[in-house]
Amino acid sequence: MERVVGTVVRGLRCPIINKGDNIEEIVVDSVLKAAEVEGFAINDRDIVTITESIVARAQDNYATVDHIAKDVQAKFGDSTIGVIFPILSRNRFAICLRGIAKGAAKKIVLMLSYPSDEVGNHLVDIDMLDEKGVNPWTDVLNEQEFRNHFGYNKHTFTGIDYIEYYKSIVEEYGVECEVIFSNNAKTILDYTKDVLTCDIHTRERTKRILKANGGEKIYSLDNILAESVDGSGFNEAYGLLGSNKATEDSVKLFPRNCQPVVDTIQASLQEKTGKLVEVMVYGDGAFKDPVGKIWELADPVVSPAYTAGLAGTPNEIKLKYLADNNFADLRGEELKKAINEFIENKEEDLVGSMESQGTTPRKLTDLIGSLSDLTSGSGDKGTPIVFIQGYFDNYTK
Repeated sequence: MERVVGTVVRGLRCPIINKGDNIEEIVVDSVLKAAEVEGFAINDRDIVTITESIVARAQDNYATVDHIAKDVQAKFGDSTIGVIFPILSRNRFAICLRGIAKGAAKKIVLMLSYPSDEVGNHLVDIDMLDEKGVNPWTDVLNEQEFRNHFGYNKHTFTGIDYIEYYKSIVEEYGVECEVIFSNNAKTILDYTKDVLTCDIHTRERTKRILKANGGEKIYSLDNILAESVDGSGFNEAYGLLGSNKATEDSVKLFPRNCQPVVDTIQASLQEKTGKLVEVMVYGDGAFKDPVGKIWELADPVVSPAYTAGLAGTPNEIKLKYLADNNFADLRGEELKKAINEFIENKEEDLVGSMESQGTTPRKLTDLIGSLSDLTSGSGDKGTPIVFIQGYFDNYTK
């Protein structure tokens, strides 16, 4: 029978995950139950993806504001702390800032990048920079200068003035807060030599610049709660990076030691079905919202763990390129036959002619994680497990 459907993606509902639950068993049971109830077969190279949040919850990987504060105090002592390049987020950073402020001795200099943070949350519309003659790559602004130029701007989606919000969090703990605006990491060294850099994907470069220019106590968010503090959760690789607000005074950290989780799920499904299914844990997808201009990847990586079959990049051929160029004079069944023969034979002369027209070489885990994140959503769909079929099929299959 001719196949008329390609990749199929299903969001699977599962029980509410609690601390200490056997996440591997729950995922396997949920996949098998879905297949039975919905009447689909499980095949080799199907993919099961699991959102990082339920893995972290099962691991009980949580920390409180007090845990964060104690680690910050241990690292910075009585220093004025430069807190630089945080993202603008109630769920991602505000609780972390509470812990940082509580652990600070007397003063925080909060340095925000502008016109937007690292993942695209805007403090000011870029057109206003041109109107005011402000160059964000060279101009350093204090809070009053920023307000004089741009006034009070609220976030597109949350309706929050993050300058005011973050400053109020710090001052709530009796700590002085000075806000400045710069995209040059070295700027903070004019205020303090002790810095907590809060950027995600550029953190190693930022630390390198600070240390090379006289910085003394230099840490990034992955250094905070990289080990347990008074029995807290932790993440040895990412610390506070990838954490999310859990309650008003606690965060759920990015899950740790996930490789045994995906490997165990794969082995269990193979034992029960005879099929080799790929498995991965995913966080934020790597895509950009065209309205809010927000790049969604606030996690340190899309996937902290995945089975071996998901390593690498796709090996794909652009069908539209073949249809428009090599087989432009063919139609209908004749065109379909020609493309099928090409894919099956992988003719070297045609492959060579397409090298400059190939697909963007993104990692499989980034693509599949983005697909999973869009499927599960961030609301009330209740589908933290995603089951993907036909992802590795080509036109001939």
